[in-house]
Amino acid sequence: MSQENMDNRTVLQIDDAAEAIVIQNKLGIEIGVFYFRPTDTGIVDRYNEALKRVENISEVLQLREKDSDENVIAALNEAKEKICDAFDYLFDANVGEAFFSRTSPFTLAGGRFYFENVLEAIGGFIQQRLGVELDKVSVRVSKYTDAYQKHGQRTGKHKGGR
Repeated sequence: MSQENMDNRTVLQIDDAAEAIVIQNKLGIEIGVFYFRPTDTGIVDRYNEALKRVENISEVLQLREKDSDENVIAALNEAKEKICDAFDYLFDANVGEAFFSRTSPFTLAGGRFYFENVLEAIGGFIQQRLGVELDKVSVRVSKYTDAYQKHGQRTGKHKGGR
């Protein structure tokens, strides 16, 4: 469906299955918002790649006691950038800011870095949402396939019993 926006330009709106997901901390305070397509099966591969990208983050943070404050800050900024890039890659959008604009990825939370908690939560979220969508597809497909086979036998519901 097309319509005109405030700039009097024609806009073509397409349903790309995107949903706005509100990110909250455990106190229920909103941290940010990101957009997710639960039917995007490519997200599983991107999640695995994002994990690989942050796996070696400790190499960036190899700091020594004698390093200057500038070196420490530069290393943390480089590591944060790599983490944000991995999250942006995962969702194919600028989501690093949604997760890390208020809290550093290196904030300790529950004995782990905050970014690790975020990755774990996202992994569970993707698994749950993708599973729900795949279940919907399975139900829809079974409506069509059940008519053709019931326990491996023809049902006789179709022309000529086939």
